[in-house]
Amino acid sequence: MTFPEIAYTLFTFSLAAVMAGIIAYYFNPKRKQQVEEPKYRMLRNDE
Repeated sequence: MTFPEIAYTLFTFSLAAVMAGIIAYYFNPKRKQQVEEPKYRMLRNDE
């Protein structure tokens, strides 16, 4: 393998790892209340 092939492979795996980390962070059950709150805030009556 040449250097560009290795570099592209490492870059691809690093992007995949970052994406997996973002998904794991966002869909963490501990964050469910924080993620769902804006949806219910829009439906709440402000009267």
